[in-house]
Amino acid sequence: MAEGLSYRDAGVDLDAAERAKERLRELVASTRDANTLSELGSFGGLYSVPADLQSPVLVSSADGVGTKLKVAFAAGRHDTVGQCLVNHCVNDILVQGARPLFFLDYIAAGSMDENVVREIVWGVAQGCRDNRCALLGGETAQMQGFYAEGEYDLAGFIVGVVERAKLVDGSAVRAGDALVGLASTGLHTNGYTLARRIVFDAMGLGVTDELPGTGTSVAHALLAVHRSYLPALREPLRQGIVHGLAHITGGGVPGNLPRILPSGLGATVKRASWPVPPLFQTLQRGGRVELEEMDRVFNMGIGMIVVVDPKSVAAVVEAAKAVGVQGWAIGSIGAGEGVTYA
Repeated sequence: MAEGLSYRDAGVDLDAAERAKERLRELVASTRDANTLSELGSFGGLYSVPADLQSPVLVSSADGVGTKLKVAFAAGRHDTVGQCLVNHCVNDILVQGARPLFFLDYIAAGSMDENVVREIVWGVAQGCRDNRCALLGGETAQMQGFYAEGEYDLAGFIVGVVERAKLVDGSAVRAGDALVGLASTGLHTNGYTLARRIVFDAMGLGVTDELPGTGTSVAHALLAVHRSYLPALREPLRQGIVHGLAHITGGGVPGNLPRILPSGLGATVKRASWPVPPLFQTLQRGGRVELEEMDRVFNMGIGMIVVVDPKSVAAVVEAAKAVGVQGWAIGSIGAGEGVTYA
């Protein structure tokens, strides 16, 4: 009589999944803090609300890395995407003044490559340590037949906290306020579908080729880690000088800055106020992309915009500079709507 089928025969290796989980235990433990109450393997992660808060408001967000993963697959490099995921989520709650408390990740693949999973989670853990938040756990799913061989999906969920009195929601933004742009490290995690079309199809380059104008390889340029702006903004937020924050992700400046502006107010952005990195210039030339489309798809070198009183511009720029982030006064707030470039 023929032997019956097993889960492994169907393409799911439970033993590999268990080995992968055990290899992650040390990485997860490295992110623990005094408020972490559970360990890897629990059905739910436990975390106590910090006792130093008078009126805590929890702020949460979920996101993915998008088709930046396609570059990671092609390059065989999986350590940066985990850091990108954490930093992107940190920035999304930072715009409301929140500091991160804990993070959960989700990795799904057709089959379990233990080394790849460990590399991804190494990056997630590194991002959590850098941002002082705990990696409570997550999910690693084997979905045979659902993903192409060698590919996976990656998503994350973050919870942070802010004092109710210190919430940043854009309501403090006034006409006459100044815009401070903080430098990005590249594409961050947006615009990769167009970027890949330009680089791999229109320009005919591979991941190991040099990307013209950048002095580095395609893989290095496109897999640069999405920057966290928490270190740069920790002091300005503590001082209470921030009127509004916009994380420049999909939609660029025109699609994100208006999200924090009160009704009746618009922004004027001065193009010449910051140097657009060579990466974006190369993409524009390589794909013959119209400038308006570049603005809508990419961050163009500005990953976060801080809205402050003009008297506080220098303080924000100096706080960013102290942690290695360049900042520029890039425009102002006035009557109107949307974003106008000057």
